[in-house]
Amino acid sequence: MNRNAPRDAAVYGVDLGKTLFHVVGVDASGAVVQRVKFRRDTLLAFFERAGRALVGMEACPGSQWLARKLQAMGHRVRIIPAQFVKPYVKSQKNDTLDAEAIAEAVTRPTMRFTEVRTTEQVDLQALHRIRDQLVSSRTRAINQARAFCLEYGVAIRQGAAV
Repeated sequence: MNRNAPRDAAVYGVDLGKTLFHVVGVDASGAVVQRVKFRRDTLLAFFERAGRALVGMEACPGSQWLARKLQAMGHRVRIIPAQFVKPYVKSQKNDTLDAEAIAEAVTRPTMRFTEVRTTEQVDLQALHRIRDQLVSSRTRAINQARAFCLEYGVAIRQGAAV
């Protein structure tokens, strides 16, 4: 039997990384039935073969994309803010233990989740964040220029329009 073949799990916890993804499968009683790690290209193939289950992951870059992919495969996906997962890590922090903690946290009835966003919502959020950074950079440059001018005795009023 292929060691990376999906086993019968009710819940999967996924610890996302840049190239490696750690997955822990847990049965209905909460016992760990599988611990595996994948590269980005093989992760989706694993979940295509896996039975439909609840999949939990931390909110981080890439989690929205993966959540949409897994939902399209028929899985139920929940994204948890990272600060809510931390109390469920049982010992020294590593990627596999993080995935196990995510699998436990996602089953808690009082857990708060982040909604899975559409690509349009992600695009709009990106535009707002980029605009905020541009406004901040512009303000910083204006204030720096005003300070340089003050070194030569030239006082300039506040404001971008000036």
